[in-house]
Amino acid sequence: MTDTAPLRLFNSLTRSVETFVPITAGEARVYSCGPTVYNYAHLGNLRAYVFTDALRRTLLWKGYAVTHIINITDVGHLTSDADAGDDKMEAAARAQAKSIWDIAAHYTDAFKSNIAALNIIEPSEWTVATDYVPQMIEFAKTIADRHCYEIDSGLYFDVSTVPDYGRLARTKDDEGEGRIDPVAGKRNPQDFAIWRKSAPGENRQMEWDSPWGKGAPGWHLECSVMSHAKLGHPFDIHTGGIDHREIHHPNEIAQNQAFCGCSDAASGVGAGFTGARWWMHNNFLVDRSGKMSKSKGGFTTLFSLIDAGVHPLAYRLLCLSAHYRSELEFSSGTLGAALTRLKRMKKAIAVKRWQEFQETGQALDNFADIRPISIEKREDADITGVLALFDAAIRDDLNTPKCLPLVEEVLTDPTIDNRLRWHLIATMDEVLGLDLLKMDRADLRIPPKDAAITEVEIEAELDRRQAARAAKDFAASDAIRNALIAKGVDVMDGDPLRWEWNIRLD
Repeated sequence: MTDTAPLRLFNSLTRSVETFVPITAGEARVYSCGPTVYNYAHLGNLRAYVFTDALRRTLLWKGYAVTHIINITDVGHLTSDADAGDDKMEAAARAQAKSIWDIAAHYTDAFKSNIAALNIIEPSEWTVATDYVPQMIEFAKTIADRHCYEIDSGLYFDVSTVPDYGRLARTKDDEGEGRIDPVAGKRNPQDFAIWRKSAPGENRQMEWDSPWGKGAPGWHLECSVMSHAKLGHPFDIHTGGIDHREIHHPNEIAQNQAFCGCSDAASGVGAGFTGARWWMHNNFLVDRSGKMSKSKGGFTTLFSLIDAGVHPLAYRLLCLSAHYRSELEFSSGTLGAALTRLKRMKKAIAVKRWQEFQETGQALDNFADIRPISIEKREDADITGVLALFDAAIRDDLNTPKCLPLVEEVLTDPTIDNRLRWHLIATMDEVLGLDLLKMDRADLRIPPKDAAITEVEIEAELDRRQAARAAKDFAASDAIRNALIAKGVDVMDGDPLRWEWNIRLD
């Protein structure tokens, strides 16, 4: 059953919020540009997948059956997104003196580990670029005669052969395509590689035979091929970071138009055929020196946050606290505030559970019997208020910043019966994905990698401090407390958790 209240989503094609109407009733087919696995994903990269996960969870919340594809790019992506430089995978393999396949496997596993740590639902299927090279060659052969031309460096797509190229990016002149580097023999500055020939004498680890010579596919080709293979054309939603909106996605659209032989008039799609009905993009994560980027060096990964003692769901909460189309500032202050907010939510749950135990003599067994409220029951009179507000926020182009205070309200409202409270939290957390009822409060207490003291040692010192306080030896008690603080441990008197790490991010 799908919810009848309409979901409204921003479409980058029209730069407007529109009512989502799927191609097939009750189903939503989504394709997300995945990582190029030559290095660890930085936090800016990962924001895109928190956004996409919020979208997927919202579609599920509204009752749609979701098919979601994320690709793994292990060939073809050059060091410049604009068709210039070296293949990122080849460059990484040379730099690390490893097989390119080992590089791809290592960083693919690392990315999937990040996805799991952020409580992101795995896609319906991962598609790997190198598995689809034969299909890419066939796709290129289909469009080559009418839309491509061959030069010394490879087969290039002539963007003048498709209608309204660049409409997604809103760039139509040379000045607007300033990121594209010149390549000898290109007809138009915006033309892009479909197949890149191996240069004479070049020793590549990844290359295939093709009608245009031995080489490798262009980066843009893979997403057109894999989205078509898994979702068909057209499908419902294509997602990615806002940087993809300028070059990568316009090039995908051009390929899709060429392959399907679709003009705006013939497509039957109001905004013109592009392969997907909706194109959705999240904005940048910015640090104090600008957009987070691997090219700057020293970029921040999820692994480095964990090493600093920050639970990864604090970063998820940070992402959800800003609208996906807004820039999001990353700093020790914003991340620390998100971690504190998450801890407060978990503490509120612990307090309410303790009150529940005091009142009934029975505690819930890890909320095992708590289920989200179904779509059919969300309109019941006793629960419709807060869920109606939550639904209004999330279906308004994924307005997660408005959703979070509603969760906090439910956690603290003394008029809500606890049994209902847990069902409400479980229901809202289906969208937010913060594991509020599944994660133990102590799980948020992650020791920094360089911690100068172990958890066992901390507990022993706290026992010693408790004995000192009982003996009214307050000088010894204070000395123990100060020694713990010096080692990064905050003592929490009056709290059953007793202590937590004092996170230092700078």
